[in-house]
Amino acid sequence: MKTTTLSRALLALVASLGVPAAMAQAPAQPLTWSANLDALSMDPHSTNNSFTNAFVSNIYEALVRFNDKLQIEPALATSWKVMSPTVWRFTLRQGVKFHSGESFDADDVVFTWQRVNTPGSLVKGNLSDLKDVRKVDAFTVDVETHTPMPILTNELVQLLVMDKGWSEANRATEASDLQKQKENHANRNTNGTGPFQLKSRDVDTRTVLTAYAGWWDKPKHNLGEVTFMPIKSDATRTSALISGNIDATVSVPLQDVPRLQSSGVEVVQGPELRTIFLGMDHFRDELLYSDVKGKNPFKDKRVRQAVYHAIDIEAIKRSVMRNASWPTGMLLSPHLNGAPASLNKRTLAYDQAAAKKLLAEAGYPNGFTVGMQCPNDRYVYDEAICLGISSMLARVGIKTNLMIEPTARWSVRLNTNDVSFFIVGHAGLPMADSYGLLKDVVHTRTQREGSLNAGRYSNPKFDAYLPQIAAEIDTTKRNKLIEEAVALEREDISHVPLHQQPITWATRKGVQLSQGPDNQMRLWLVRAAAK
Repeated sequence: MKTTTLSRALLALVASLGVPAAMAQAPAQPLTWSANLDALSMDPHSTNNSFTNAFVSNIYEALVRFNDKLQIEPALATSWKVMSPTVWRFTLRQGVKFHSGESFDADDVVFTWQRVNTPGSLVKGNLSDLKDVRKVDAFTVDVETHTPMPILTNELVQLLVMDKGWSEANRATEASDLQKQKENHANRNTNGTGPFQLKSRDVDTRTVLTAYAGWWDKPKHNLGEVTFMPIKSDATRTSALISGNIDATVSVPLQDVPRLQSSGVEVVQGPELRTIFLGMDHFRDELLYSDVKGKNPFKDKRVRQAVYHAIDIEAIKRSVMRNASWPTGMLLSPHLNGAPASLNKRTLAYDQAAAKKLLAEAGYPNGFTVGMQCPNDRYVYDEAICLGISSMLARVGIKTNLMIEPTARWSVRLNTNDVSFFIVGHAGLPMADSYGLLKDVVHTRTQREGSLNAGRYSNPKFDAYLPQIAAEIDTTKRNKLIEEAVALEREDISHVPLHQQPITWATRKGVQLSQGPDNQMRLWLVRAAAK
């Protein structure tokens, strides 16, 4: 192709500006992607839904952010230092503009902290360790915690900053209260500092974002307009990808992987932070939904050991999970901050004879019957996992009456402790740290701890580790405390760990996604070749 005089002049200008010619000539690419659900709101403080939080993080930013390796990076803050055991000082990035042109400064951070604490906010639960956020000067803020907080930056990822002036002008100074169906302007409109801005929103149908040309960071993406289309049906979503109607999806049913690959679609797969495990009622003196009267078999450690021995985790991986799972020996994903990888080996082998012997020693030579509470739309193949485990337990004498329900009903059971033997999962998010999972799942259930400890396991020796882990600044000492706490919990079998479930994404050829174990689509890292 001949180079005209005009095009040579343009190339010379590009070169004089220090911009690679290929980059200057490459047009921004469109991207259409999908999931099996829609974001619940565009208000960054109104929900604690992990998909929603991830989606709006492409629009709004915090002082810091996770990269796709779950490492902390500067975002709206450029640096930070510890002023005292409970006060951290953050230096804010200067020159940052919100999407509608307003300048970012300390007033916006303080305002955001106040907004997070309004009645409709659900994200405030993720920021409960914060006591106050104070302005020092226009580009400096102090963040005070209730106690020493070594992983404060991990927690601050959820403090997504909103513009004070825009929020006041649009009567959105409080979080949308979705629980009471009270929306405000921020529920369907946005004004962040992030790499993408909202162009249009049609709930449950289509949300369109455009790349923000004024973003403070150097874009690694090459996207122009991004269209998100929630498609609930697995079959429809898979067909849309194969036909080219969408470019990528972050919700791929495992049974469709071979079909996608044979159609030339690229599948991106890796372990999620989420560990799937079994819980048991440790609290009641008489077990619910059981034929054992006046006793609770799960209070006997030998029964818990028998359950562990009865499960062939490799068979579940092979026959249920289509070899797309990572069997685990602890509740923590090895990818979580502080997780002791050395303990990620199963403590008890699959051994039916050992399980029967332990049940007999515990006084149940003929086994017993128990109800098993399972969701059928929450985790990857959750119903099939429960069916498989039910069959395995039957072989050693434990008969399970399966109580399989939609997530909405199953969640109520967990929250009200209406369970006897159940499956559940936890990813250690949003902090991506071991402490969060241990506090939520294993700690004795109180108003602040044990929110997912539906079996009401309680071990004072374990509980004593949590305040130490929360306050220990020295990383080596903190990791040692986590290791000791996990070892204690594993030995006592508070729960029976199963596996990390897979994250399975798929794209047309030419689209590069950066998949992290937190299952978050970071659009600012996506690159797409022209179709």
